[in-house]
Amino acid sequence: MRSSQAQPDELSAQLPCSKMVTSAKAAVPTVTDQAAAMQLGQCSKNLATCLAELRTATQKAHEACGPLEIDSALKTVHTLRSELQDAKMSVIDGQLRPLPGESLGKCAQDLGSTSKAVGSSMAQLLTCAAQGNEHYTGVAARETAQALRTLAQAARGVAASTMEPQASAAMLDSAQCVMEGSAMLIHEAHQALLHPGDAESQQRLAQVAKAVSHSLNNCVNCLPGQKDVDMALRSIGEASKKLLVDTLPSCGKSYQEAQTELNHTAAELNHSAGEVVHSSRGTSSQLAMASGKFSQDFDEFLDAGIEMAGHTQSCDDQIQVIGNLKNISMASSKLLLAAKSLSVDPGAANAKNLLAVAARAVTESINQLITLCTQQATGQKECDNALRELEAVRGLLDNPNEPVNELSYFDCIESVMENSKVLGESMAGISQHCKTGDVAAFGESVGVASKALCGLTEAAGQASYLVGVSDTNSLSGQVGLVDPIQFARANQAIQMACQNLVDPASSPSQVLSSATIVAKHTSALCNACRLASSKTSNPVARRQFVQSAKEVANTTANLVKTIKALDGDFSEENRNKCHVATSPLIQAVENLSTFANNPEFASIPAQISHEGSAAQEPIVRSARCMLDSSTYLLETARSLVLNPKDPPTWSVLAGHSRTVSDSIKSLITSIRDKAPGQRQCDYSIDNINKCIRDIEHASLAAVDLTLPCRDDISMEALQDQLTSSVQEIGYLIDPVSTSARGEAAQLGHKVTRLASYFEPLIVASVGLASKLLDQQQQMTILDQSKTLSESALQMLYAAKEGGGNPKAAHTHDAISEAAQLMKEAVEDLMVTLNEAASEGGMVGGMVEAITESMYRVSGGRMTKSVACTEELGGLASQVTGEYGQLAQQGRLAAATAEPEEVGFQIKTRVQELGHGCIHLVQKAGALQVSPTDSFSKKELIDCARAVTEKVSLVLSALQAGNRGTQACITAASAVSGIIADLDTTIMFASAGTLNPEDDECFADHRESILKTAKALVEDTKLLVAGAASSQDRLAQAAQSSAQTITQLTEVVKLGATSMGSDDPETQVVLINAVRDVAKALAELISATKCAAGKPADDPSMYQLKSAAKVMVTNVTSLLKTVKAVEDEATRGTRALEATIECIKQELTVFQSKAVPDKSTTPEEFIRMTKGITKATAKAVAAGNSTQQEDVIATANLSRKVVSDMLATCKQAACHSEVSEEVRHQALQYGSECTLGYIDLLEQVLQVLQRPTGEQKQQLVVHSKRVAACVTELIQTAEAMKGSEWVDPEDPTVIAETELLGAAASIEAAAKKLEQLKPRAKPKQADESLDFEEQIVEAAKSIAAATSALVKSASAAQRELVAQGKVGSNLANAVDDGQWSQGLISAARMVAAATSNLCEAANASVQGHASEEKLISSAKQVAASTAQLLVACKVRADQDSEAMRRLQGAGNAVKRASDNLVKAAQKAAFDKADDANVVVKTRFVGGIAQIIAAQEEMLRKERELDEARKKLAQIRQQQYKFLPSELREDHS
Repeated sequence: MRSSQAQPDELSAQLPCSKMVTSAKAAVPTVTDQAAAMQLGQCSKNLATCLAELRTATQKAHEACGPLEIDSALKTVHTLRSELQDAKMSVIDGQLRPLPGESLGKCAQDLGSTSKAVGSSMAQLLTCAAQGNEHYTGVAARETAQALRTLAQAARGVAASTMEPQASAAMLDSAQCVMEGSAMLIHEAHQALLHPGDAESQQRLAQVAKAVSHSLNNCVNCLPGQKDVDMALRSIGEASKKLLVDTLPSCGKSYQEAQTELNHTAAELNHSAGEVVHSSRGTSSQLAMASGKFSQDFDEFLDAGIEMAGHTQSCDDQIQVIGNLKNISMASSKLLLAAKSLSVDPGAANAKNLLAVAARAVTESINQLITLCTQQATGQKECDNALRELEAVRGLLDNPNEPVNELSYFDCIESVMENSKVLGESMAGISQHCKTGDVAAFGESVGVASKALCGLTEAAGQASYLVGVSDTNSLSGQVGLVDPIQFARANQAIQMACQNLVDPASSPSQVLSSATIVAKHTSALCNACRLASSKTSNPVARRQFVQSAKEVANTTANLVKTIKALDGDFSEENRNKCHVATSPLIQAVENLSTFANNPEFASIPAQISHEGSAAQEPIVRSARCMLDSSTYLLETARSLVLNPKDPPTWSVLAGHSRTVSDSIKSLITSIRDKAPGQRQCDYSIDNINKCIRDIEHASLAAVDLTLPCRDDISMEALQDQLTSSVQEIGYLIDPVSTSARGEAAQLGHKVTRLASYFEPLIVASVGLASKLLDQQQQMTILDQSKTLSESALQMLYAAKEGGGNPKAAHTHDAISEAAQLMKEAVEDLMVTLNEAASEGGMVGGMVEAITESMYRVSGGRMTKSVACTEELGGLASQVTGEYGQLAQQGRLAAATAEPEEVGFQIKTRVQELGHGCIHLVQKAGALQVSPTDSFSKKELIDCARAVTEKVSLVLSALQAGNRGTQACITAASAVSGIIADLDTTIMFASAGTLNPEDDECFADHRESILKTAKALVEDTKLLVAGAASSQDRLAQAAQSSAQTITQLTEVVKLGATSMGSDDPETQVVLINAVRDVAKALAELISATKCAAGKPADDPSMYQLKSAAKVMVTNVTSLLKTVKAVEDEATRGTRALEATIECIKQELTVFQSKAVPDKSTTPEEFIRMTKGITKATAKAVAAGNSTQQEDVIATANLSRKVVSDMLATCKQAACHSEVSEEVRHQALQYGSECTLGYIDLLEQVLQVLQRPTGEQKQQLVVHSKRVAACVTELIQTAEAMKGSEWVDPEDPTVIAETELLGAAASIEAAAKKLEQLKPRAKPKQADESLDFEEQIVEAAKSIAAATSALVKSASAAQRELVAQGKVGSNLANAVDDGQWSQGLISAARMVAAATSNLCEAANASVQGHASEEKLISSAKQVAASTAQLLVACKVRADQDSEAMRRLQGAGNAVKRASDNLVKAAQKAAFDKADDANVVVKTRFVGGIAQIIAAQEEMLRKERELDEARKKLAQIRQQQYKFLPSELREDHS
C-alpha cells in the first residue's frame, strides 16, 4: 500500500487494492480482537464500494476520453526523451548523481526486467493496432508509456551510478534511441488505426517495431557486465567461422597428442560452463570474468576439435566431427545468452532452469564429440562423460526454489523408485563387468548409471521444490494464462530441430527425428494458444493467440511438405527448400514466444519460506551425498576396469557402492516423510475435532437452557462474523477438492486455510445462539454449524487419503461426495442466516454479495407494496441472488459480444444496475427497521423505479449484442407456424376440399416454385456462413431465409391447389415436400443459433454442417417432386423416394439423444403401431398392383404412420417410470421396425422399376420382418406397464373397472350428501324437528358403507385373479366371463341404488318426496348389496382376509339401511298417529264419510296389488339376464 501511495499515477500500483479487499475479507473471521475485526470488516466493505464506484467512473471517463490515451502516451514518451537529454547534459557537466535509494545493482536489474515489459507491451500495441481495436490500442500505448518511464528512470540510475562518463553517456544515448523509436511506433500505431487494413502502414509499423527492439537490446547491452558477455558471444562467433572452411588445416600433432589435448580442453570448457552458471547469480564483474574465460576455453577446445578432425580418415567422419563442433558452438552461445538473461532479470520465470538446461546441453554436446573422436580404452570415455553429466546436474540442488520439470510429487516418487532400481542394476553390472573384463558391457552400464543418476537428481530437485512450496509459510505461486517455460522450451527445441534438418551431415533418421520433434512442439504450442484464447477475456489477446496458432500451424504444414520431399530424395535442392521453409516457422514461434512473455499472462512464482527451506534440506542433502558417492564410484570404476586385479580398489568400490545405496534409501525416505499436505491435514483434523466438541457442549447447554449470553458483542456483529466465516469456507471447498485430487503442493495451504475458519465459525455460532430467544432457532444454528464441521472433517479425511495424487482414482469419488455434502451444509446455513438477517433488517451481507457480483462482471424484483414491510427481507435476498446470477451471465455475455463496444456497454450497464440494487437493498433494510417512516418508503419507491429503468438498459444492451441470435429465434418461430399451417393444408387436401378458385394449372406456378427454391438455397448458404461471422450478418441471413420459406410455401400451396381436388394424394405429396424443406430449415436455424460465435472444432459446428446437408437434400427432393408431379408415370416413384428420405431423417432424429418434450402412455404407443400394420399391407398391395395411385397413397400414409410411431415410441420410452432396459429395447425395436419398413418401401421401389415375380415375392419377406418388429414393439409396450398391464377386453378387467367406477360414484354421492342441509322451517313446537337430520346422517352412513363395500369387492376380485381362480384357465374363460358379468351387474346395481337413495334423501329433506320413497330406496340398497355379496362369494375363499372385509362391509350397509328404514317408518307412523280426523256429527254426513274412506281403502289395496304384480314382472325379466351363479343361488 505504501508503494501504491507513492505512485498514485501508476495503474499497476493500484491493482493490489482489489486483492487487498479479498484478503481483508478473508482475514476478518480469524481476527480475535472484536473491535479490530469489526473495524477491518467495515473498512474492507468501504474500500470495495469505493473501488466499484471508481471502476464505474473510470469506465465512463474512458467512454469520453478513450481516444486521447494514444496522444497522452505519445506526449509522455516525448517528455521522457527530454528528461534523458537533460541527464546526458548533466553527465557531460559531471553533475549527474544517483537519487536516494538508487544503486548500480538495483537500477541494472530494474532496467533488465523493464526492458522485457517494454518489449511485451509493444508487442501488444502492434497486435491491437493491426486488429484495429482502438480501445485496447490505447491501453497498450498507456502501458508502453508507463514501462518506458520505468526504463528511463532505471537508465538514468545506471548512468548516475557508473563511474565512467563514457559508459554513462552510452547508456543515456541508447535509452534516448529507445524513446525516439517508441514515439515513432506509437505514432505509426495511431496511423494504422486511422487506416485499418492499409498494408503500407502495417509494414511501416513492423519496421519501426524491429528498430525499437534493436534499440532495447543495445540499451541492455550497455549494462555493466553485458558488454563482456557480448564480447564473449562475438568471440565464439568469430571462432566458429573456422568451421566454415572447405578444407581443414594440416595436422601438427600426433593422433595421441590431439586426443589428449581434446580431452583436456573439453574438461576445461565444461568447468568454465559451470563457472558461468555460478557467476550469473553473482555480480556483473564475476559474470564478465567467467564469460571471458569461457570464450577463451571454447577457442582452445575448437582448435583441438579441428585438429582432431584432421586426423579422421574418411570424409563422412570429418563431417560428423565438424557437425558436433557446430552443435557445441550453438550450445555455448545459448549458455551465454541464458546467463546474460538471468543476470539482467534474476526474477524472471524459469530463468535459472533455462540456464541449467543450457549448461547441460553444452555438456552433452561435448560428450558426443568425445565419444566420436577419442579412442581411449573402452570404458574410459564413458566414465568421463558420466562425470561431466553429473557435474552439470549438480547445480539443480544448489537452490531448489524453481520447478525443475513438470512432474508432480507422486511422479517424483515413481521416478526415484524407477531410477533407483535401474541404478542398482547398473552398479551391479559395473562391478560384474570389471571382474569379467567385459569392457564394452562396462561402458554400457556406466552410461545407464549416469542417466539414472541424472533422473534421480532431477526428481529430487523437483520433489524438494514441491516440499518447500507446500509449506504453509511459503507463498504458493499462481498459474498464469500461459506457461512461458513451455513456450521457451518449445522454442529452443524447434530451433535445434530445424538446425538439424538443414545440416548437410544429418542422416535420414535424424531428419525424421527432427521432424517429429517439430511436429510435437508445434502441436503443443497450438493447443496452448487454443486454451489461452478460451481463458482470456481480452479480445485482442484472444485473436492474437488464435492468429499465432494459425501461423505456427501453417508454417509447420509447409515445412512438413518439404521434409516429405527431402525424405524421398536427399538432394541439395530439396535440402535448400527445407532450409527456406524453416525460417518462417522459427520466426512465427519467436513472435509467439515474445507475445506470450507479456506480464499480463505471466505466472506468479512461488516464494519458499525459511521453514520450507528447512523441510527441503533432508532431500537435498541425500541427493548431494548420492552425487558425491556416485562420482567417487565412477572414478574408482574407471581405474578398476584397467586393473581389475587390485584388491584395495575393490574395497574402495564396495564402500562407495554402499554409500550410494544408503544415500538413495535416505532420499526415498526423506521424500516420503515430507509428503506435501499430510502434516497440515492432521493438524486441521485435530482443530476441527476440537471445534465439534465445543459446539456439542454448547448444544447440551442450550438444551438445558444454561447457555450463557455474550454481552461483549452485538448480535449483528456476531451474525456478520458467522456469515463471513461460512462464505470463506464455501469459497475454499472447490480449491481443497481440486488440490486433494491432483495438486499435492497446494493441499497444505488449502486445508490450513479451511481449518482456520472453523474456530471463529464455532465462536460466532455459539455467541449468536446465546443471543437468540427462540430455543428452536438456537438449536437450528448450532446443529447446522455442527453439520458443516462434520462434513468438513469428512472432507479432510478424504483429502488426506487422496493426498493430491491424480492417480489415486479410488479416492476421488469420496472427495467429490464430501465436497458436495459440504456445499449443501454451507448452503443450508447461509439460508438460515439470510432469513434471520432479512427479518432483522440487516442488509450488510446482501450489499456485500451484490458488490462482489459487480466485481465479477469487470433485475431487481421489488414490485410488492412497501406496506408489506415484513416481506422486504425476503425480497431483498431475492434481489441479491438474482443479481448474482445476472452478473455471472452478464460477464459471459460481455466477453462474447460483438462488436466489443457492445460488450463494454453490457459490462457497464450491469455494474450500474449493481449500484442501483445496493441502494435498493439498503433502503429496504432501513424501512424494515422503521416501517412507519414515510421518507424511507419514498426513497425505496424511487430506488425500485431506478432499478427497473436500469434493468431495461441492461436488456437493451443485451439485445444489441445478440441481434443475430434473436433473429434466429424469431425466424424459427415463424417457420414453426409455417409447418403448422402446412399440416392444416394437408388435412384439407386429404379430405378433397383443396380446390382452385380460377381456371389455372400447375404449369403456371412451376417456375415460381423453382425460382424461390433456388433463392432459399442461397439463403441457406448465407445462414451457415453467418454462424461464423458477425451478429448483423446472421440476423440478415435469418430474416431472409424466413421470408423466402414463407414465399416458397405460398407458391407451393398455390401449385397444389391448382392441381384440383380430383387427385388429393398428389396434392399431399407436393405439400409434404415443402413441409420437409420447412422442417429442415427450422433445424438449420436452431443449429445456426447454437453454433453462432463458436470455434470451428466445436461440436455444434458439426451439427450445423449436418443440418445444412439435410436442408440441401430436402430442397433437391422438392425440385425433383415439382418436376415429376405432372408426370403420371413417375410421380408415384418420386413420392416414394421422398417418403423414404423423410423416414430416414425422422429415424436420425429418433436415434439422437434429445429427450422429447412430453411423454405418452404405452396404450397410445400400441395404438400407433396398428398404423404400421395397415401401411405395411397397403405397401404390399401397391407393390403387387404397381399402380402409381396406390404408390402415392402408400407413400403419404407411410410418412404419417412411421413418423407418429417413432414420436410415440420415444415419448413412451422416455417416461420416468420406464426402466433403462425396457427403454433401450423400445428404442432398439423402434429403429429396427423403421429400418425394416424402409427396406419394404425400397423393395416396392425396385418392383416399380422391375416388376418381376421374384421381386414381388420379396415383398412378403419384408412385410413379415416388419410384422415381427411390430410384435416386439407391442411386447415392449406391455413391459412398460409392468405387472399393471392388462387386456382391456378381459371380462375380469372390466369387472374390476366397474367396481372401481361404482365406488367412485358412491363416493361422489356421499360428497353430495355432506353438502345437504335441512330446509328452513318456522319455529314451532314439533317433535319431528330432527327428522331431516336423521335422514341426512343415515343416508351418509349408507353411502360410506356402500363405498367401502365396493372397494372390498374390488380387493376380493384382485385376490381371485392373483390366486388363479379367475382368468388363468382358458377352458373356463366363458364361465369367468359370466361370473364377471354378474359381478359387474351387482356393482352397477349398488351404485344405482345408492344414487337413488341420495336423491330420495335430498328430496325428502327439501320436502318434495315422501318417507315411503326413502324407505324403498334404502331397501333397494340392501337388496343390491346382498346380490353383490353373492356374486363375490361364488368363487372366493370364505376364510380369506378380503372376504372377511367384504362381509363386514356388507353388514355395515345392511345395518345402515335398516336404521334408515326404521327411522323413516317411525316418522311415518308418528305422523299417522298425529293426524287429526274430523268426524261429522250428522248421520248422513257420517255415512258419506265412511263410504269415502272404504272407497279409498279399496282403491289403495288394488293399487298395492298392481304394484306387487309389476314388481314381480320386473324381477322375472331381470332374472333372465342374471348369470348362472346368481340364478342357482337364488333358487
